[in-house]
Amino acid sequence: MAAAAKTLPACPVETTLTLISDKWKVLILRDLMPGTKRFGELKKSVGNVSQKVLTSQLREMEQSGLLIRTVYPEVPPRVEYTLTDLGRSLKPILDAMQSWGEAYKAGSAG
Repeated sequence: MAAAAKTLPACPVETTLTLISDKWKVLILRDLMPGTKRFGELKKSVGNVSQKVLTSQLREMEQSGLLIRTVYPEVPPRVEYTLTDLGRSLKPILDAMQSWGEAYKAGSAG
């Protein structure tokens, strides 16, 4: 991850956006906050996302250190995703996004 840090933007807000800017990444974070999920569970909970896109997003998040992918040597293989401490540290941001979204939907944002 140290090599990736060198390519991050100087602005801290832009750095955060670089890591979670995709809509699917934010929804994956939301759905993993309560705990570990399997790929199929994530696909259902995240919503209308293709398997290819979900796989790509999960790989990027793993490379960024936001989640851990665990493969169990079973037939068929079982794969689980769990947030790292770094991934869980985004909870206040997601909570703020949820509160803002609720206020906006209620007509009181802005």
